Amino acid sequence: MKKIIVIGGLSAGPSAAAKARREDENAEIILFEKGANISYATCGMPYAFSGVIEDRSNLIVVQPELLRTRFNIDLRLNEEILKIDTTNKIVFSKKGDYSYDMLVFATGAKSIVPPIKNIEKATNWSTCRSMIDFDKITKEGLASNSKHITVIGAGLIGVEVAENLREAGKEVTLIEGDNQVLNMWQQKFGNFAETVLKEKGIEVLTSSLVSEFELDENWKINGVKIKDGNTIKTDFVILSVGIKPNTDLLLENGAEHINNGALKVNERMETSIKDVFAAGDNVAIKNLQTNQFDYFPLGTHSNKAGRAAGANAVGQNIQFKGAYKTAIVKVFDYILARTGLNPKALQDLKIPFKTVLTVAGATPGYYPNQKDLIIEIYYHAKTEEILGAELFGEVGVDKRVDVLSTAIYAKLKITDLAQLDLAYAPPFSPAKDPVVVSSFVTENMLNNKSVQVSVEELSKFLIENKIEEYTLIDVRTAQEYERGTIPNAINYPLDSLRSDIETIKTLNKPIIIFCQKGLRGYLAELILNHNKINNVVNVAGGFKLWQMYCDKIEIPEPVLD
Repeated sequence: MKKIIVIGGLSAGPSAAAKARREDENAEIILFEKGANISYATCGMPYAFSGVIEDRSNLIVVQPELLRTRFNIDLRLNEEILKIDTTNKIVFSKKGDYSYDMLVFATGAKSIVPPIKNIEKATNWSTCRSMIDFDKITKEGLASNSKHITVIGAGLIGVEVAENLREAGKEVTLIEGDNQVLNMWQQKFGNFAETVLKEKGIEVLTSSLVSEFELDENWKINGVKIKDGNTIKTDFVILSVGIKPNTDLLLENGAEHINNGALKVNERMETSIKDVFAAGDNVAIKNLQTNQFDYFPLGTHSNKAGRAAGANAVGQNIQFKGAYKTAIVKVFDYILARTGLNPKALQDLKIPFKTVLTVAGATPGYYPNQKDLIIEIYYHAKTEEILGAELFGEVGVDKRVDVLSTAIYAKLKITDLAQLDLAYAPPFSPAKDPVVVSSFVTENMLNNKSVQVSVEELSKFLIENKIEEYTLIDVRTAQEYERGTIPNAINYPLDSLRSDIETIKTLNKPIIIFCQKGLRGYLAELILNHNKINNVVNVAGGFKLWQMYCDKIEIPEPVLD
């Protein structure tokens, strides 16, 4: 009879133990958890702060008794493993020592606590990773006398925490050391999210490092001091600045790892130590695009990896091949998503790539309450293989990012997207789905029918070049133009553009065209090209994206008859 020991009871550990039991009814399986709680949803905690998840008990995914009775797991709560002897295959706790045939190491990660002055004295702060954290935040941070909460760290969890605290009626300041929130995304997408956060009343401070907690006579934080000298008055602080894998017990045994301490595992979740598997936030798995070890601390991977580790520990052969940084986050009424490699990663890897950006309706224009969906896709400059994508919108973001994630796994070309048979009905999608539109636009670009310029490129170009060196044409209606345009733009509405051709020819300068979202700009490109005006580019995403990206807007002087 095989003896399986599993260390860690959050997500990967219980997943491994349950799968091992499903594969082997006779194995002896012991699961050790150092705390009192197992299998709880850390990702759900922020939504419990606002009441979206109504009760603490709903965060518990699997009750301890279920593991004991249904799966016949010997569950040891409040028993921490303090040492592992991988040579003699023994684990040690204060209560005893236990031999194993196979070990599943699923210890997860712990929150990073930065060296902020006075943090060791302060009482009214917490990280946001365990049920102990959750209970402290609920009791103190959400107390009626706690009016203002400061969240330090604007990654996925930090943004979710800030949003839900605001929904709970708290004043919130979100502090981030980087120059943008959600730095998994490109800066413009992070800026989109920051704008939404600010519109909802959250104070957002980027490029800001916390140096000190100011304390009152009861050792409570009443001010958060930024290195630039500003102080944020506050009643409670939540830290969300990152995590560190809990791997010391295996590193002491010589386990191979990456720079942050995460254990290197193969597709069977085997570590470099014989008969030791690992899964969860303590492991580094392969990035399927780069074939390098990478760190993906998400519940999806923890559960899949735990399942594979548990099965393989009892002699099966299940593979978890890896991942490629698919992620999604809700920011009030908006959603950001991403998958694969973005421009920064592609540049670092020296992979030649091209970009296409589209703004399209997530549902048909005739269907009530249509919302725009911004999709930017990165594809290989030579092979046209899809390499990554980032998305922003209110409706249908999850559906499209999953389509694009699947396309990356299948190594589809961007031109293949137009051939996908995607589900269509007016409540869910236009007849030309935004993913398909991205493919159509790319085909036009590859066939030299259109040239896109990004808002980032345009902003840089306008700074570096004099107005005498180019012509900026706004092809929206006169009414749209009068409400605001890009500085120095001339208005030649699309529907009367043909009558202005000769005038435009006399300008004899490179032409930058934009409309509201991009489509009318493309049509204007075609008209000009057909009339032998060829030095033309179209602003991807049009004036809508320009407004979202920067505040350089000009209200034209009215034309008097």
